[in-house]
Amino acid sequence: MKQKTFNLTLTALFSVLIIICSWIQIPSAIPFTLQTFAVFLSLCLLGGKNGLAATAVYILLGAAGLPVFHGFTGGIGILAGNTGGYILGFIPAGLIYWLITKKAGEKPLTKALALSVGLIACYICGTLWYTFVAGNTNGLRAVMLTCVVPFIIPDIIKIILAVALSQRLKKHIRIKI
Repeated sequence: MKQKTFNLTLTALFSVLIIICSWIQIPSAIPFTLQTFAVFLSLCLLGGKNGLAATAVYILLGAAGLPVFHGFTGGIGILAGNTGGYILGFIPAGLIYWLITKKAGEKPLTKALALSVGLIACYICGTLWYTFVAGNTNGLRAVMLTCVVPFIIPDIIKIILAVALSQRLKKHIRIKI
């Protein structure tokens, strides 16, 4: 019972971490935030199930109207807007991470690979959504240049940092996934 309470508490705390990291942003067509780092860290540290739960709580709080998204925004309008697909793309990213690490283990390289594949799924969801909502007539290449290419290197860095930090933190926090 104590372990379940501890895991629930960590899940809630990581939802808050995702919220805080989403507020740290560099404005652009798709805001550059640290929320992806927090999502990656929650998956690596809490495991697929609880990391996905922390991410889902974050999205549900935002959908309910709480100002948890970039720029202290919230509501269904944000999820239905240009960036909504990237936020919702965290769900398939988390599911992919959970599936890969469940089958292949939790070694650092496996985690990095699982996060990378999940990130690609997030990019696909977000790019398709952006193209649909924005009514882009410039083509997929233009959307990719705006919404994906500028984020590839920062997201790779976030993956590396999340995996490295989770390896160090797991030594100090006893989490049973």
